[in-house]
Amino acid sequence: MGKKGRKEKKGRGAEKTAAKMEKKVSKRSRKEEEDLEALIAHFQTLDAKKTEIVEVPCPPPSPRLNASLSAHPEKDELILFGGEYFNGKKTFLYNELYTYSIRKDAWTRVEIPNPPPRRCAHQAVVVPQGGGQLWIFGGEFASPDGEQFYHYKDLWVLHLASKTWEQVRSAGGPSGRSGHRMVAWKRQLILFGGFHESTRDYIYYNDVYAFHLDTLTWTKLSPSGLGPSPRSGCMMSVTPQGVAIYGGYSKQRVKKDVDKGTLHSDMFLLKAEDSKEDKWAWTRSHPSGVKPPPRSGFSVAMAPNQQVLFFGGVCDEEEESLEGDFFNDLYVFDGAKNRWFPGQLKEPKAEKRRRRRGRRAEPPEDKQQAPAEPPPQGPLEVIREVVSEDGTVVTIKQVLPASGAPGSPPSEGEDDPEEPAAPKVAPSPRSNAMLAVKQGLLYVYGGMFEAGDRQVTLHDLYCLDLHRMEGWKALLEMDPDTQEWLEETDSEGDTGDGEEEDSGEDSSTEEGAEAALPHHGAGSELLGLPSTGEA
Repeated sequence: MGKKGRKEKKGRGAEKTAAKMEKKVSKRSRKEEEDLEALIAHFQTLDAKKTEIVEVPCPPPSPRLNASLSAHPEKDELILFGGEYFNGKKTFLYNELYTYSIRKDAWTRVEIPNPPPRRCAHQAVVVPQGGGQLWIFGGEFASPDGEQFYHYKDLWVLHLASKTWEQVRSAGGPSGRSGHRMVAWKRQLILFGGFHESTRDYIYYNDVYAFHLDTLTWTKLSPSGLGPSPRSGCMMSVTPQGVAIYGGYSKQRVKKDVDKGTLHSDMFLLKAEDSKEDKWAWTRSHPSGVKPPPRSGFSVAMAPNQQVLFFGGVCDEEEESLEGDFFNDLYVFDGAKNRWFPGQLKEPKAEKRRRRRGRRAEPPEDKQQAPAEPPPQGPLEVIREVVSEDGTVVTIKQVLPASGAPGSPPSEGEDDPEEPAAPKVAPSPRSNAMLAVKQGLLYVYGGMFEAGDRQVTLHDLYCLDLHRMEGWKALLEMDPDTQEWLEETDSEGDTGDGEEEDSGEDSSTEEGAEAALPHHGAGSELLGLPSTGEA
């Protein structure tokens, strides 16, 4: 048999194995999902009490991760939907809809009848049709004890102009899943990968689907060529050459009750052949430049010039380890040049003026001294250790921008007590944050990091001017030490209801507090952030 024939046979064998595994997982998880459907229906009954549109100015949303943050196609607004929060005993599930006014720096909670059920790790994509539409597919729900899982396969659209939710029912779509990725390409939504998990089994996907916005129909694509291996939480973005897939996470069972996780760092390009939208092909891509170190839980957004922004994430030292390196670095992928490069920040003009004043005040005799060593090139890596209450040491890696251009002398006024250097402002290291870009500004909201057995969920908000690249601006800061954390030994009376009241949730959400989600750790398969849909 020729080489091509062996490859085709191998490919068919892999497809059969995947089909058998999916059938096995589906059979075992069916009973779990039936149990959860009743709970989901209960919450939908509570949501059905909302019969009119209500928009209420409100404080910033409560801490969360694995939500979606999208830029409104016509207004200076960001749209936040869904997500999860873990308080040490329970993880709360949300389906609230918030908007953030960029001009007013203000949040509004928008209650719309017939919303999608509570979920996290879904995908949200914005398209400009009909005054703007927010499309949502899939995601995850789980039992109160976090042992049973329900993976959605429903498709919803929020009509932004009329503020109405609509569930779009169309046969032939993807199976239920979480951690998948979806982008807008021409008049289609292209969906890739993800995973499905039950109590004992799981399966990762590398299938591709297209949803046609004109006909409201699904098509399963069968691209030619060798594509990515099954994975979730990858980067998926539209480039001038096609749809790029990078990285992601998957795991496989090596023996009974022992799983091995894999952080992927390969890249592929999905292209329509000869401009035909019904024929696609995979090609392996080898970009130049400096690509991000392998990690999971990173977040992705599209810049206006079709560059892909890549932020944060976590790299576990080893599987099942509580130690992990969290990141807050920024990388950029230029699809036109097929090149990675670090997103380095420039020195603010005020800092440059301060440095110049320091040089003018320099005494003449100092000029005879040996020149100081130049600052290190590129971002500065700061490593610190956090000791949790149980004594576990967790390493947190924070990447700070260089203080000056490579080779330039340090500021002579840095140690001047009358003019101290301003502290660097940047989002703390985190994974599973929410990213969006609007009018050349990159916004980072929420996410999480872990310190031993404690998970710190964030609700801070930062922005970065992508044109100036002069530094982050903190729009909303948060002290992680103030967050409530309930240990397993706490009394059953401490159910976290106070957290819900503090976060401004309504009574229906307090009733929904029983919708606990599983605690996904730093190396979880619930990875990355839903794309912003600005592709």
